[in-house]
Amino acid sequence: MFHDIEESIKKRMQYLENLDQKDRLDGTHRMERLRQIPPDTGKFISILAASAPDGEFLEIGTSGGYSALWIALACRLQGRKLITFEILKDKARLARETFELTNTKDTIELIEGNALKYIHNYNNISFCFLDAEKEIYSECYDLLVPNMIKGGILVADNAINHYETLKPMLEKALADERVDALIIPIGKGELVCRKI
Repeated sequence: MFHDIEESIKKRMQYLENLDQKDRLDGTHRMERLRQIPPDTGKFISILAASAPDGEFLEIGTSGGYSALWIALACRLQGRKLITFEILKDKARLARETFELTNTKDTIELIEGNALKYIHNYNNISFCFLDAEKEIYSECYDLLVPNMIKGGILVADNAINHYETLKPMLEKALADERVDALIIPIGKGELVCRKI
């Protein structure tokens, strides 16, 4: 997957990495900060996605489409499709541009809107990456886990750098007998849950 990434995807990833870095340094970008994952986290979720069983792939919180590109590498390898949700118009516009420029529209479907209104439509979830507003993590978790298939993987970003905010959800996941779960110290911290 990582040894033959298409040039258009590499170029767009670099563009988004630079844009994210600029936003972090000066905060003057025209829209809300991207707050995207670092490259190592992208590789990590890509490997997990490539190892997920057959089923539906979801992403909650598209931002500019950076993490979706990493997941798309696994989707293409396995012949799957990613459904990604973004609630903010500016970020959805940037993500559409990302998927157009990288020729990944066949692999990635962007739904502009609140993911909480759509999750119930998916009952065969084999992989989900959650990287949205922290206030909805617990509700997303409660909706996702019952709809995950055996062996399905849920990854939630910011498990370390937003630990206090996410603590109730993290403790719920770590104690949940429906999943095996742990927090991985990569990037901003990833909660990884595997449906039993």
